[in-house]
Amino acid sequence: MTVLIDVQNLTLKFRTDEGLITAVDDVSFTIDKGEVMGLVGESGSGKSVTAKALMHLNAKNAVYAPESKILLHTDAGVVDVLKLRTAKELKVARGGAISMIFQEPMASFAPAITIGSQMVEQLLIHGDMTKARAKEISIEMLDRVGISDPSKRFDQYAFELSGGMRQRAMIAMALSTKPSLLIADEPTTALDVTIQAQVIDLMKDLVAEFHMGILFITHDLGVIAQTADKVSVMYLGKVIETGPVRDVIRHAKHPYTQGLLAALPKLDDLDAPLTPVAGDIPSPLERPPGCVFHTRCPQIIGDVCKAKLPQRVQLDANHSVACHLYSEGGKA
Repeated sequence: MTVLIDVQNLTLKFRTDEGLITAVDDVSFTIDKGEVMGLVGESGSGKSVTAKALMHLNAKNAVYAPESKILLHTDAGVVDVLKLRTAKELKVARGGAISMIFQEPMASFAPAITIGSQMVEQLLIHGDMTKARAKEISIEMLDRVGISDPSKRFDQYAFELSGGMRQRAMIAMALSTKPSLLIADEPTTALDVTIQAQVIDLMKDLVAEFHMGILFITHDLGVIAQTADKVSVMYLGKVIETGPVRDVIRHAKHPYTQGLLAALPKLDDLDAPLTPVAGDIPSPLERPPGCVFHTRCPQIIGDVCKAKLPQRVQLDANHSVACHLYSEGGKA
């Protein structure tokens, strides 16, 4: 397959009054054309910060490690996104080769400007076309994502649309520039289950039609099971397990991944109690030494997990885990 984006050793810290705070720690992954990669973890795991780094959208107090690379493969060649500086240079990533669907469409659309005006504006910024052509493309894309009466919706404001329609309009806006990579940051979180299913089916259709890559960010492994080809599980800025989605879900190795799966409701056993992951994710200000999950881990190995950072262990060609249960020989 053809690589779209190659993230290498991404380490990101934020400069604050308390000092440098680590948000993402040595994260690496690739996404190919036509591939959907899921990025899973609780709130505070670093998922959105990682996604924003792909478009160089993090705040100005973000500090990237010198070894960090985000290599975007375009028709014109390979671009290191982290080396882009000016707004003109960044156009290749922001709204060009990469588009992003944010968590809450109501916060992403300007409330006093119509949906259509915002769609046309971004097309004029990123493309060479007339305003009439930009309007035509926008209405066509609203229709493609399943919005009824798209010409009417084009002239409406975000608050006039339902939650599902707003999400579809956000997807249409992201797709109108024909990106190679779509970042979907929890696109189904605020939707009811029937609309969730429609959005998931829509994204599958878009991958098949446009052969784009998708980075799908969520805390819900159930959603990832329906959408992704492969999954990376994040915890406190670290990728702790990665592999084909069915392999990871059926044969989860890391105690945190196992905990996330155990927390899902079981439709075949409605009386079974929900089993949450014990404890809370630590603050980045109080980052634990050793394995970052050891403060909540039910399978901790003495003082090893508290003091030593686990190395990534390749379980097979595609499935890997960073856990002392395997690197220390506990279950290898």
